[in-house]
Amino acid sequence: MKFLVACFVALQLLIVTEIQSFDFVVEEDSEKLAELFDWETRGFILSPQLRRSRFQRGTSDSEDEEELLLGDDKIILHSYKIQSTITSRMANTMVQTKVENRAKHSQNLVFDVQVPKEAFIHNFTMNVNGITFTSSIKEKSAARSQYAQARAKGKAAAILRSNAFDMENFKAELNVPSGTKVQFEIYYQESIRRKLSTYEHVIPVQPGRLAKHLEVNVHIIEPQGISFVHVPNILGEQFTDAVTVNKGEKKAHVSFKPSLAQQRKCSNCTTTAVEGNLVVTYDVNRDTKAGELEVFNGYFVHYFAPDNLDPLPKNILFVIDVSGSMWGIKMKQTVEAMKTILGDLRSDDQFSILDFNHNVRCWRDSLVQASKIQTEAAKKYIEGIHPNGGTNINDALLRAMFILNEANALGMLDPSSVSMIILVSDGDPTVGELKLPTIQKNVKKHNRDDISLFCLGIGFDVDYDFLKRLATENNGAAQRIFGNQETSSQMKKFYNQVSTPLLKKLDFNYPEGLVSDVTQSSFQHYFGGSEIVVSGKVDTENVQHLQSMVTATASNAQLILETLADVEGLDEFLYKDKHADPKFTEKLWAYLTVNQLMAERNVAPSAAVKRNITKAILQMSLDHHIVTPYTAMLIESPDGDEMMLADSPQDRKRACCPGALTIGQPKPEKPIPAWSRHGSKDPQSALMGPTAAAVHTGPIVIGQEPTDNSIPSWAKPTKKSGGPLPAIMGPTSAIDAGSFILGHQKPGNSSILSKNPDDAKRIHSVDNDPHFIITLPRQQKNICFNIDSQPGAILSLISDAESSKRNAQSVLG
Repeated sequence: MKFLVACFVALQLLIVTEIQSFDFVVEEDSEKLAELFDWETRGFILSPQLRRSRFQRGTSDSEDEEELLLGDDKIILHSYKIQSTITSRMANTMVQTKVENRAKHSQNLVFDVQVPKEAFIHNFTMNVNGITFTSSIKEKSAARSQYAQARAKGKAAAILRSNAFDMENFKAELNVPSGTKVQFEIYYQESIRRKLSTYEHVIPVQPGRLAKHLEVNVHIIEPQGISFVHVPNILGEQFTDAVTVNKGEKKAHVSFKPSLAQQRKCSNCTTTAVEGNLVVTYDVNRDTKAGELEVFNGYFVHYFAPDNLDPLPKNILFVIDVSGSMWGIKMKQTVEAMKTILGDLRSDDQFSILDFNHNVRCWRDSLVQASKIQTEAAKKYIEGIHPNGGTNINDALLRAMFILNEANALGMLDPSSVSMIILVSDGDPTVGELKLPTIQKNVKKHNRDDISLFCLGIGFDVDYDFLKRLATENNGAAQRIFGNQETSSQMKKFYNQVSTPLLKKLDFNYPEGLVSDVTQSSFQHYFGGSEIVVSGKVDTENVQHLQSMVTATASNAQLILETLADVEGLDEFLYKDKHADPKFTEKLWAYLTVNQLMAERNVAPSAAVKRNITKAILQMSLDHHIVTPYTAMLIESPDGDEMMLADSPQDRKRACCPGALTIGQPKPEKPIPAWSRHGSKDPQSALMGPTAAAVHTGPIVIGQEPTDNSIPSWAKPTKKSGGPLPAIMGPTSAIDAGSFILGHQKPGNSSILSKNPDDAKRIHSVDNDPHFIITLPRQQKNICFNIDSQPGAILSLISDAESSKRNAQSVLG
């Protein structure tokens, strides 16, 4: 009976992961199921037969304390635990919650966890009254085939896909009968990147309510030795005593354990004050400029972060969007950031400023030295900008490329200098060349001198994936900037990460025949305060020591840096530590490899190359049990009778990155409950963390070849050979937030198990042809509509009140 309760509780599971959907397969007879359930407007309500088996509370000594935790909804959060272990920059994190419904009726519970967008989810489990549902990673088509076979047998099942904009939430919602206890666990892994001379590990802590037991533990194991550990008090002053930090030579432990009194917003409040991030920052000791080479369990990892080097001079162009959409806080914050950035330029740097709307305007037509007089003049110029007009990204970037190429051809650039462009924009092009693939090809075609392009996308109107493709193909990186009061500080922080180039043209070399499957080993630049990471496999049976050689160009010399590592040097240290991850080198290699493959796929020159890269990503995902856009996560009960399928359909417009929204989703066969729509909540829901709202999108960008008129006359194209891709540390998370509702929808906002056999046989697919497509000429985009209707129905496609024009079409059978 307990198992049945667990099974039917899971039937109401709503999971929001980053572009994931869940199919639920029930291998039971529908008529027997109907006898156990009463269908009401709120969804599943247990029949008297199952109600009699609900959980009966005991009379323990802690009952009084638990009563204080109960809100009006009679939900108690027994525990909220986070366990995170960092082994040599590789972090493994587990978030666990234990919840109980003490109410006399069923109600919805929400498990909502923020997952860093750089992380890969690799496991999710759910325990309902002692019955555990576990997950496995499978190839997407195989998982879907298993689901289709179950449906073909007439099993009751349903699927609905929708999407949400939040790119960092994993959310599970289920209807819980009275007395039911539920435990959720999610596991994810990420590589901790070094920025501005610091590693920063951010752990979202958002229990959503008071917890009987709340604890966060972070263990850091660094063989190089730990130089410092710091935990800024971001959560609030009342939690100062709740944080403890213990640092040893090579190990550290951070604990956050607030009491129940500390959790309360006020002394008599039943709401929690715990909402935010626990941030742990640290750095490691460095004894050699050649970096740290670590070998363990058949893999090596090379960490390279030299300092005490003279900075290379910069040739930098700031390309700033001043279209009408930048009006207000965006422009104000951009001006503030630019004034600080201009003041930070070094005297041996050269720079200029381009601002663009429908036209391109240059502050100076050529690079000028960053003297005090010139930077002050540039600040006054920035202050006088007034946003208006459209957005001509193509001409602006080609003009910037032309200025740098011309300066190099005229011998105006220091041979050891670094040329870069920083683009700041908040939207897609609306003037000039509008096709994003064409702009991408134009920029790459004109990048003749290894110019690095860094793209800052402000807000969410900009196509961030387009900016990432631009940056990736041109030796740079992209960053999303939130268009708010923090825009200025975000821009300055990003600039600080790339403001100090110390080395250029770096190559990492290892003995041939002793290593294999090495990740990216050539890099255009190394910036001060960052870290380059290279990993690969080692033939440990035939080698006792591993040697590396790094060649690079410094400000006044060509460098050759060598280091040597003992293959068994870390064995004793790591095997003795109970918290150390014995597979950290393998996980880090897989993390880097998958990210590199995804970056390469994003800029693949042909469909054939893209298919081969996709196969490689798929195999890596299966071998290392991580969720990517090409795998599915199956969550099953112990006997396999109950099953959920989570997959990740790719969006053609935002195919590489978090935030992608899928077009042409299957329409639900019944209305979606009102509480699941954007901006509304279920009055019966108990929220265990913030809820992501659903936002939908429609246009798909269709790429075309560049045309002659898309290249300005002053830009002279020359052929440039391709180079290695830059290192991409984050996975451009394979998952994006979306809403998934299991069970057909019954009128009156109910979610029910369909008793109609025809429903069980109907399979929706996002691959079906839409009923019609509308093209937006100025945007060069298509909007695909997939609408269920009947033959003969008249659909109003376009209605323009201003011009009194209308267009209606009849649906053909």
